[in-house]
Amino acid sequence: MKKFPLSKEKRLSSNKQFKAILAHGHSARNGLLILYMSENDCGYPRLGVSVGKIHGNAIVRNRLKRLLREVFRQSQGGIPASFDYLLLVSHKKGTENQPTFEQLKKSFVTLINSILNKSISREK
Repeated sequence: MKKFPLSKEKRLSSNKQFKAILAHGHSARNGLLILYMSENDCGYPRLGVSVGKIHGNAIVRNRLKRLLREVFRQSQGGIPASFDYLLLVSHKKGTENQPTFEQLKKSFVTLINSILNKSISREK
């Protein structure tokens, strides 16, 4: 099995990078996540994660961020390279349970496919 490290160069961290993706990226959402995708010139995928305070204290938010980074790391072989991915955790009222790794991974892949299908249908 091929290893996919998540080095610092594959992370989006500055506010400027986040705003550029929000302004020019394609988006999709479901019950768990909101995903923004934007093409980059790096040749490899990069990830940004944002979890708001509404999701809990710092321990809970950091756990969600670790899970999302691991989902991205393990999915790198099956997602398009040369894209920036910005993940935001969606919040629905009345959902107190934290999502599992499997739920997040399924949601992430579904959102990527949704955005790619939208962009393909627009090109036709």
